[in-house]
Amino acid sequence: MAAKKKSSGSKSASRRSTNALTLLKQDHDMVKELFEKFEKTRSEDKKAQIAEQICTELTIHAQIEEEIFYPAVREEIREEDLIDEATVEHQSAKDLIAQIEEEGPEGELWEAKVKVLGEYINHHVKEEQNELFPQVRKTKIDLDELGQQLEARKMELKEGGGESGSGGSLQGSSRSRSRMKESV
Repeated sequence: MAAKKKSSGSKSASRRSTNALTLLKQDHDMVKELFEKFEKTRSEDKKAQIAEQICTELTIHAQIEEEIFYPAVREEIREEDLIDEATVEHQSAKDLIAQIEEEGPEGELWEAKVKVLGEYINHHVKEEQNELFPQVRKTKIDLDELGQQLEARKMELKEGGGESGSGGSLQGSSRSRSRMKESV
């Protein structure tokens, strides 16, 4: 999957380099900010918009990790069970996301579900950043190349071109996002 690190440390100045771990951490930070914004917001309409954005961002993030990142690092790290645990955590998060999207703000316990999702994601992020990422840094994986793959797939999904069984656009209905989640 991911290429091994190049022996020379030089990078093409014309090519933008995004380290895979940096890209994933940026996603983590952005979602954390969205959850904080959700907590502070009083407007129900704003809460609904933020929750929708959280669900979309998390769905894309989980998909790029499961399609590209986890397979690339699984054989290279010491503790492969970290990938298994992360995959199970993703499925639990996707189950909550599906409930949040299907019920909407008028659903029973909707706001509580968004808050619990935030707590759950916070736990998952800490494990990834404190346990998985340090092991990945010690491998010979070309993190810049892997980052480019992640970024390209992320853009494809955001633009609605993710055909990995997704049934179409992420910007569309909850149903199309649900189909995408089922395919992962």
